[in-house]
Amino acid sequence: MDKIQMVDLLGQYRHIEKEVNEAMRQVIESTAFINGPAVKSFEQQLGVYLGSKHVIGCANGTDALQIALMALNLPDDAEVIVPAFNYVAAAEVVALLKYKLVFCDVDKHLFTLDVEDVKRKITKKTKVIIAVHLFGQAAAMEPLMALAAEHSLLVVEDNAQAIGADYIFKDGSKKKLGAIGHIGTTSFFPSKNLGCYGDGGAITTNDEKLAAIMRSIAGHGQSKKYFYDRVGINSRLDTLQAAILQVKLKHLDHYITKRQQAADYYDKHLRTISWLSVPARAAYSTHVFHQYTILVKDRNRDELSKHLSENGIPNMIYYPVSLHQTNAYGYVQGENLQVSEKLAAHVLALPMHTELAKDQLQYIGDTLANL
Repeated sequence: MDKIQMVDLLGQYRHIEKEVNEAMRQVIESTAFINGPAVKSFEQQLGVYLGSKHVIGCANGTDALQIALMALNLPDDAEVIVPAFNYVAAAEVVALLKYKLVFCDVDKHLFTLDVEDVKRKITKKTKVIIAVHLFGQAAAMEPLMALAAEHSLLVVEDNAQAIGADYIFKDGSKKKLGAIGHIGTTSFFPSKNLGCYGDGGAITTNDEKLAAIMRSIAGHGQSKKYFYDRVGINSRLDTLQAAILQVKLKHLDHYITKRQQAADYYDKHLRTISWLSVPARAAYSTHVFHQYTILVKDRNRDELSKHLSENGIPNMIYYPVSLHQTNAYGYVQGENLQVSEKLAAHVLALPMHTELAKDQLQYIGDTLANL
């Protein structure tokens, strides 16, 4: 059995090596390193894949969130609702832009934001809800969009962990995540399901006016070179990374299938273990398994993590503390965030990537079952 990796980017690269190398060679020989043709081409292809009219490449997923909020031109006292059990990026940009950060709790089974708690957190000053599609599946977008419409709120989808997943509406229709809210954002960090070989991100929208504003913000606030319509930032998707992403986008659905197959194996072999819970899957969403996150119920999670590592099974804790309990965001009042606090103490992510072999999966399953 080969050494188990938490993420095997090298193994994945070996399958597409010729395509990637040729794409990079073309960029290097063109010397169009900044805003080269591959950037526009990738934006168009990603837009078609997601069903989004406009895609704006940028430097990373955090910039994508910041540009999205900047484009909305919110009042200074605006409140923005963000799930407390989450990576820091969404909360970070709200704080950086000096809006009021409001944490909501998450669903205890699905780990995505709890729409009922969002309802409780809405005030007259609430302007935006950031819906984070966590670990590979959707937040409850249909009721969330209805709630937003009722209160004249805007919804920004943080789709960094669930690109390629489908939302299934009550009428049976489907949409890709990132094309449902007013704005979608994503990250192409190397370990993402669609990852580049450095940093990268993108913003999506079906609103032409918002798209123009966000493209301007990402380019120093310019409408054309040296003419500045607004305060902006410098956030570009590198041409080399765009070329790599063009190659990997063609393989994304295959990558998703490989992850789902690994998750199905985990489910089948771990479901009978009484002291853990396998990830719940929302009826309204496909799951692309950016992470495979179990809930450790009757064991010490940290001791289990250590035991797995000692037995050659890498693992990660996403996330070991709820954001409202951190030093940076402890100033935010954390009411009714018990689920976020509990999850932070009990979640554990197992290896999940496109190159997992059956003998590796069997070894992981057997190690857990024999504890």
